[in-house]
Formats: sequence, structure tokens, C-alpha cells
Amino acid sequence: MIFKSTFSIFLLIIASIVISFGGLIMRNISHADAWQIIFFRSLSFVIVMSIILCQQYKQSTFRKIQNIGYVGIAGGFFLMLAHIFYVHSFANTSIGNTLFTLSSIPFITAILAFIFLKEKIKLRKIMIMLFGLFGIIIMIYDGLETDGLYGNIMALFCATSFSFYTLIMRKYRKIDMIPTLLVSGILLCLVTFIINFNDLIIPIRDILLCFLWGGILSAFVNIIFIYATRYLSASEVTFFMLLEFSLGPFWVWIFLNESISKNTFLGGIIVMLSVGVYSFIEVYNSKLKIKNSQIPPEC
Repeated sequence: MIFKSTFSIFLLIIASIVISFGGLIMRNISHADAWQIIFFRSLSFVIVMSIILCQQYKQSTFRKIQNIGYVGIAGGFFLMLAHIFYVHSFANTSIGNTLFTLSSIPFITAILAFIFLKEKIKLRKIMIMLFGLFGIIIMIYDGLETDGLYGNIMALFCATSFSFYTLIMRKYRKIDMIPTLLVSGILLCLVTFIINFNDLIIPIRDILLCFLWGGILSAFVNIIFIYATRYLSASEVTFFMLLEFSLGPFWVWIFLNESISKNTFLGGIIVMLSVGVYSFIEVYNSKLKIKNSQIPPEC
């Protein structure tokens, strides 16, 4: 269990770095609007997840999907909402503003987990989270001085929806919830097709970027996320997402020269340091527990 918790932390860090390139991909999509992006992104996600599920479960795939029940469908619904709000936020404000607002996810999740799941938060974790919160406040304060109120509202809705999704995954972690990802993708395809069925023609380059974003990056990250919720608390899992929110603005700044202020840079460094400190402490404590468990008791 200790090893799996440590391994989950490692995977979450890798996944957060990988998905942080989402904003850069979004900015390189030249013609597609938000609904078109969501459709092709979710379509590629459904294709990849279907292949993964069939490969993993083979003849029992349909039964595994049935096993998630109504809670799995509810989780897929909240994840669907999070994806819709996520892309619309990117489309209506800067990458930095979106990701800085999404930085509130760990804190929203921690509060909701305390209310609904009775998950306690250790003082050490609270102190490190407050340190990360300080960096987030610096970034949000800087971001609110620019235009993009609608985009910020969409990002806040995304944060809340994803927090509820996290709670469901954590509460029912004994159930294999990976099919929930397929449910969310199917719901996204249906909703976006109904809304935008007469306007789905976009350049092949944009389609390929959507497939890269949804079919490869998002599929990988979501599978890692569900795996991690089995061994880490809801607040712990979402805390590592702060890496994505901190790194994302830097990629569009480096590759596309989308402006980033000194305060944004400072806040991002603080958040990344808090994640690094937290990771180091957790890994170190895990090693101590393993070492102590191997020491035979005194006679």
C-alpha cells in the first residue's frame, strides 16, 4: 500500500506535466471553435478509451461498464461538465487566467471532501497547501487585472465540477471506475453533436491536434488519475494538479510568446515549490515506514 501511494504520487507528477501542454495545443488550433474542439477531442477520447477497455477486459467489457452503476454515470456527467467549461474557458481568456482559476481545485476538493467524505487534513498538509495558496493568490490577483471575466467564470465552474468528480472517484474507489471515462466521452460527443451538428467541418490539422489532446494526453492522464484515487485522498490527488496549472502558462509564453507577468512567474514558482516539498516529504515518510516495518520487534 505504501509503495502504491508513492508510485501514485510519481505518476501524478508525470501526468500533470504531460497535460500541462493542453493550453499550448489549444492555441495552435487555428480554425475550430470551442464546440468543434470539444467534439473532436471527445471523439478521439472515446475511440482510445474503447480500445483500452476492450484490450483490458476483453469479453467482460460490457459487464465492467455496467458495474459502475449510477455513481459512475454521475461521475461521467461531472467530468463531462468539467471538460466543456475547461475548453470554453481557454477560448474566452488567456491560458494563464484559466489555469490560475483552476488552481482552486485542490482547495475546493479538500473542503468538499471534509464535508461529504469526512476526510481529515493533517496540519503538515494544511501548511504546505497554504504555501501553495499564497502563490495562487499572487497569480489570480495578477490575472484579474486583465479582461476575461466569462472565461474565469467558466474555469470556476470547471473547478467545481471536477472536484465533485474527484469525490465520486474517491468514495467509490473500490469499484473499477475506468469505464466512467468512456461514459464522459460519449456524453460529450452527444451533447456537442446536438449543439453543433451542422458545423463540424474543420481543417485536418485542427482535427489531428484535437486527437493528440483528447485521444493521447487526456486518456493517459485520466487513467492515471483514477488509479491514484485508489491510494491517495481526494485533496492529495488534486493537489498535484497544481503542477499543470503552473506549467501551462509557461509553455504558451515560451513557444507562442503569450505574455506572462513577473507576478505570474513568481506565483507559479511558489506553487511548484510547494508541490515539490510535499512530494519529497511524502516519499521520505513512505521510505521510513517501509524501513520501520522491516525492523523486528524487541523481545
